[in-house]
Amino acid sequence: MRPKITNQIRRLRFEAGEMTQKDLAEKVGVTRQTIMAIEGAKYFPSLELAFLIARAFGQPLDAVFQCEEGT
Repeated sequence: MRPKITNQIRRLRFEAGEMTQKDLAEKVGVTRQTIMAIEGAKYFPSLELAFLIARAFGQPLDAVFQCEEGT
């Protein structure tokens, strides 16, 4: 079974004053396309990038990314 990784990036961006994907990308040093892919669960960030994203929102890692049991 492969775990399912989900994220709250979209919700957190809107709670942060409707932060754009581009704004977040600039804060963490990646492209907007990378943020778009992570947000859409098409790409999973490195641990370092995951921590940078969580820090950009002032949240702990597990408030941004969740890992659920796969089927």
